[in-house]
Amino acid sequence: MHVRPYCIQRKPMKYLIACLGNIGAEYENTRHNSGFRIADRLAKDLEATFTTNRLAQVAEMKYRGKTLVVIKPTTYMNLSGKAVKYWLDQEKIPIENLLVVNDDIALPLGTIRLRKKGADAGHNGLTDIIEKLGTNVFCRLRFGIGNDFPQGRLVDFVLGQWKPSEEPIVDETVDKAVEAIKSFVVQGPDRTMNQFN
Repeated sequence: MHVRPYCIQRKPMKYLIACLGNIGAEYENTRHNSGFRIADRLAKDLEATFTTNRLAQVAEMKYRGKTLVVIKPTTYMNLSGKAVKYWLDQEKIPIENLLVVNDDIALPLGTIRLRKKGADAGHNGLTDIIEKLGTNVFCRLRFGIGNDFPQGRLVDFVLGQWKPSEEPIVDETVDKAVEAIKSFVVQGPDRTMNQFN
């Protein structure tokens, strides 16, 4: 008698893509909300819709056999870690499958950088995530917003709207960030760093 082997079907790998920003109309299209803008572009690209859930707006997307749980925390930037930790636990996603997407004044506009670990570099969202997760070893995709502001005007700058002259560059870089996220889930961080950094 021929016995067919019992196949255990492996679940597709799941990733948490945490895109940082602040909720509310007054923050839309600000530099600090670059993460949200990237999340929205990714959702449009992969034909997904965000719904408001616990601590975040959440969309589940499929890409090349991978499942992407994409969140836009509704906790405000300074408490982003609460949402990231909740959704990592809720979806049982290992920390190596976490990608945090945030704006960065240390990078010029038009550039993105993937890093596998690092300090918060003064970014309140990252500070809270590192604190809540108890580690700084997680991947983050940094979106350059430049630092063209007078001394003491950092808050006004990051919470300010993009200039019309900057919009084409922002748009192009958002597209690049979306491609980097797709590469991260399919090829992993090292190959993505080689390609996009």
